[in-house]
Amino acid sequence: MKQPKIQITDPFWSEYRRIVKDVMIPYQWSVINDDVKIDIERENANAFKASEKSHAVQNLKIAAGLAQGDFYGFWFQDSDVYKWLEAVAYALRYAPDQKLQQTADDLLVLISQAQEADGYLDTFFQIRAPQLKFQHVSFSHELYCMGHYIEAGVAYYQTTGNQLALTIATKMADCIDAHFGPEANKMHGYPGHPELELALAKLADETHETRYSDLAAYMINQRGTKPNFFAEQANNNEPLPADFPFAEPEDNGQQYFQNHVPVRELQAAEGHAVRMTYLLTGMAHVARQTHDESLQAACQHLWKNIVDKQMYVTGGVGSTVAGEAFTFDYDLPNDTMYCETCASCAMVFFAKQMLENNPDGEYADVMERELYNGTISGMSLDGQHFFYVNPLAVNPEASALDPNKSHVKVSRPAWFGCACCPPNLARLIASLDQYLYTVKDETIYSNQFVGHTATFGADLTITQSGNYPWSGNISYTINTQNKPEFTFAIRIPDWSQANYTVKINGQLQNDLLDLDHGYLKLTGPWPATTTIELALDMAVRTTQANPLVTADLGKVAVERGPLVYCLEQADNGAHLPTLSLGTESTFQIQDNVDLGLPLKLTTVSTTGAKLTSTNSDQLYQSAQNPRPTTAQSLTFIPYFAWANRQPGEMQVWLRQH
Repeated sequence: MKQPKIQITDPFWSEYRRIVKDVMIPYQWSVINDDVKIDIERENANAFKASEKSHAVQNLKIAAGLAQGDFYGFWFQDSDVYKWLEAVAYALRYAPDQKLQQTADDLLVLISQAQEADGYLDTFFQIRAPQLKFQHVSFSHELYCMGHYIEAGVAYYQTTGNQLALTIATKMADCIDAHFGPEANKMHGYPGHPELELALAKLADETHETRYSDLAAYMINQRGTKPNFFAEQANNNEPLPADFPFAEPEDNGQQYFQNHVPVRELQAAEGHAVRMTYLLTGMAHVARQTHDESLQAACQHLWKNIVDKQMYVTGGVGSTVAGEAFTFDYDLPNDTMYCETCASCAMVFFAKQMLENNPDGEYADVMERELYNGTISGMSLDGQHFFYVNPLAVNPEASALDPNKSHVKVSRPAWFGCACCPPNLARLIASLDQYLYTVKDETIYSNQFVGHTATFGADLTITQSGNYPWSGNISYTINTQNKPEFTFAIRIPDWSQANYTVKINGQLQNDLLDLDHGYLKLTGPWPATTTIELALDMAVRTTQANPLVTADLGKVAVERGPLVYCLEQADNGAHLPTLSLGTESTFQIQDNVDLGLPLKLTTVSTTGAKLTSTNSDQLYQSAQNPRPTTAQSLTFIPYFAWANRQPGEMQVWLRQH
């Protein structure tokens, strides 16, 4: 069965993809070219000093010898340009634009001019310290940046056929292959920030060059072995200059870099969350390419640990600002978490690779949770403001005055000094069509309810329509020629498996509702036209956490369909932690609500309670049972849409009375 060509028609996602193409891509281009004056914020109080500008394209010009000056910005700034280019590659597929394509073509010429003859390209080291290339990769991000270009180059070549884009990528990979590997004359190492591994896997798929997947496999297998590669480099190579913006980690990485034990021995997801999830994405892809069952088993084990013990209800991962990292099982604080946008994007990438290895509805369920909650919460609806961190509880006073919550922003900034998240989100949304289906042997797995038309060669077209995520009524029309033999598998989300209906050509089905790993499987023979109508359970539901999640004891979250909902001060007043929800609450649904935002929303409302005090001036009082309350109406909006109005409090979990 051929991979499909997909045209997305979905009202919800078409608007997001329009924002990416018409707003985010031009805006981000102006930022990385220093053509717009913006306020750049630190990600948190302990972060490196924020830059005044991006300078990312100018760094390439300096490295190419086309301009004079010094490197400026974060030492991994090149990756912002490459992720922008990758987003352009995907956007051109659904919105061809000759002017934008010419801009990207010109950028590729610049990148090729900056690339050295042996394929090396990292503007920070080329400009600042060429003698230290590949000498301190724990924090250097050289392999990370080149990995991001390889991804972009492959994507742009696939879209436009631009041979230069692919040539730059293969030269980079060949350069890295010449320096890293098991041979005695090479470095026996791996990236400090995983990314290259997944990029090499993509390059191997495109070029059919197994040398690239072998290199990715080597780096994955070498990680965590002894002696510690980062320690060896720190002890044996020329020291980093004192004025460098980074230094060798004192403990040679350990859990932060996921390199204290081999990857197959990791018992839980740990360390920097984006590093961990990028590593897992590459591991899953390489496991499939190399038929490595033990590596796939390690991916499955770590997937279960993340999803069952370390993932927020929004799909966010990373529980602490310290190292932007995982902490320990069930440690999921709501107001000091990290939940970086990039980590949620990476969970989508990881889920896709797990689906390709073994189609199972649980991977697509998590992908859906990320797509509708943990990722798009990272951007405002104007496409020009972004969250690095996606909290589940916000108090503006705490964000302003508590250094431990300085990373929790009340409003989305226009840009960050470390600007990895905005272009990452752009490339994810622009590539959404890649996440709708998994094709395995003669089975087509429909993973997401995103309206589209998919063409599987000349003999098969599948059209999906609906008003998801607001409505659970989904329609498929399957048009076939020559009666192709295949199985069509429709994911039934875990939140609707107790209640859903299916009609085929208007006939209600009562004997086809058994699921196989979360999928409803329908087999032929297929007539020329088949219509499938799926009705999912869109009733509001309250969710409770495992009692080991102490941050959520006695609390519930409100969900409807794929969406997590939250309270905002704009609708519910201040002091949101004093509000509570009854165990027998009745919810009202309001569709097409206009809150003055670019997108109309479906809101959820009910009557709850607000704690009161007999003497508000006293810090402590005699306990009263029950505590006095007053009735209060509660209005919930989709989590992804918060912080698009006036700044104020926000809360996902609330007490239950």
